[in-house]
Amino acid sequence: MASLYLGTGALEKELVDAINEGCQKSLAEGNKDFEVHILLDYTRGQRGEENSCTVLQPVLCNFPQNVRLSLFHTPDLRGILKKIIPDRYNETIGLHHMKIYLFDDSLIISGANLSETYFTNRQDRYILFSHCQEMSDFFASLIKTVASFSFHVNSDCSLTFPEDFGVHPYNDSDDGSRFKWKAKESILSLLRQSVGPNCSTPNSFPASFETPHDSSPADTENKPLDTLVYPLIQMGPFGIFDDEEVTKQLLRSASRDDEILLASGYFNLTDHYLRLILEKSFAKFKMLMASPEVNGFYGARGAAGAIPYLYTQVARQFHQQLCAFQQKKRIQLFEYYRSKWTFHVKGLWYYVDRDPLPSLTLIGSSNFGYRSVYRDMECQLALVTKNESLRQQLREEHVHLFESSDKVTECTFKRKDRFVPLWVRMITNYIKNFF
Repeated sequence: MASLYLGTGALEKELVDAINEGCQKSLAEGNKDFEVHILLDYTRGQRGEENSCTVLQPVLCNFPQNVRLSLFHTPDLRGILKKIIPDRYNETIGLHHMKIYLFDDSLIISGANLSETYFTNRQDRYILFSHCQEMSDFFASLIKTVASFSFHVNSDCSLTFPEDFGVHPYNDSDDGSRFKWKAKESILSLLRQSVGPNCSTPNSFPASFETPHDSSPADTENKPLDTLVYPLIQMGPFGIFDDEEVTKQLLRSASRDDEILLASGYFNLTDHYLRLILEKSFAKFKMLMASPEVNGFYGARGAAGAIPYLYTQVARQFHQQLCAFQQKKRIQLFEYYRSKWTFHVKGLWYYVDRDPLPSLTLIGSSNFGYRSVYRDMECQLALVTKNESLRQQLREEHVHLFESSDKVTECTFKRKDRFVPLWVRMITNYIKNFF
């Protein structure tokens, strides 16, 4: 499993108990070689006296030979920054943000973390791929590869960095250059090894969706494949930008008869994406973002409580650009609101040539913002399909999400609950690259 963090509530502890029971069952059945790999972020995984590591400690103690917990530390949090930035805010420098939940040959790709709010009233996306050995093997290798240059958590919750990697993520004299180079080579080596007759790469991403495959046989009955899945890795600190390149290709190539629905729990598109959407793309867009009340930071104490204001200001600036470019009809903004819920959805649905059903979706951890592209470790899937049942399910998914939304207009930003303090307006353009 790979996630930003594991929470410390009752439901999270039930999950840990289930992992423990699964380990016991494997041993009882004579399987002594089973493996459990859990990859979390270094900063979020250790926040607080009770944290992800302490919650997982019983499993680490009970099965020290089979369970491995790893914490990825970004090489960009170092030196004076590491010393002076408080724990609550050091995540702005960079995080491990992938969400991969893998069980033998079945795989869940999501944008959700492992905590009680996601298990109850935090809206997110999940797609389950059952009995997909090739995909599962790839993502298992991805988790293990990132773990190879992450801290290992011992049964007493002390940390050990793998000596065989040879370079420390922040204790060095070259500002992280060797660590970044070696980590990048590890990931690229995995990608090269994974390229095979049935393994797609961003370079082979289709230019059109008329057919998702070249009619190669799917099985012994020579049935043509109707669905392709492209793993997209984005690791900005290491110079790996597969996800961004594919996303830009989709935006750039969209025609007038295409429609793209894009959702982000933290709406803060990069300048590249904005320029493509506003100036290069011809498609119609509907963009779904969180209203301030369903932003996960709404009502937070201290400076974090101002984060919803920042996203409101970013949305206001984008809406002003729509007006300036006379694009309000082609590009529409929507705000999600659901009482007592928060909104963490991210992804994209692509309709080709006025088709009533989508042909493609992007799902994973990326919010399409600056930190997703340049700061964090992200993983997303592009799913291209001609399967009518699957396409209908994808349509029902986004229809359900948009049903809880209202269209954003000029009047939206004139409401009292959309007032943004002057100090937030003044600093937004300077700090939005951290969000």
